[in-house]
Amino acid sequence: MGQIASRVVRKINRFNVENRAHRFLERDNPAPAPKYESNLRDMERTMELDPTFLEKLTKKDLELDQRLKNVYVTSNEPKKVTVGRCTLKQALEFITNHQSDPEKWTAQKIADDYKMKPKLVEHILHHFKTYNVFISDQNSKEAVLTQAKRKLLTDTSKSQSDQNSFT
Repeated sequence: MGQIASRVVRKINRFNVENRAHRFLERDNPAPAPKYESNLRDMERTMELDPTFLEKLTKKDLELDQRLKNVYVTSNEPKKVTVGRCTLKQALEFITNHQSDPEKWTAQKIADDYKMKPKLVEHILHHFKTYNVFISDQNSKEAVLTQAKRKLLTDTSKSQSDQNSFT
């Protein structure tokens, strides 16, 4: 019974929803959010302490804006890496090495080189990969296609000769 009631209520709520939305958006001034008593009391106390508070809220503070423009963040690679950790550059390097030659760059070898736990290195190698960019050459595409066609032709000729031998 609950499912039927919820379907009916949903249909009623969705009735004429587009027209109601357009009417709401066409209004000039949207209704302001409700003001609660505690917020009004806080605002009154603030206005008593500083009568120019509302002006400060609406006016742009040029000094603050200038200070924000002067702030910027830079980051540098650490000079010394603690044991058991690695930098992002080192991690990318050993992930790339492992992807290019997994027999040479095993998790154990990487753990020994970077003084990390082998289990941690295994998790890193399992969960993180670098992207490989492959730019195909039109000539090599045609060569691959001709090899595939040649293989198909030899396969069909073999299957026809096999069929002839059975008959």
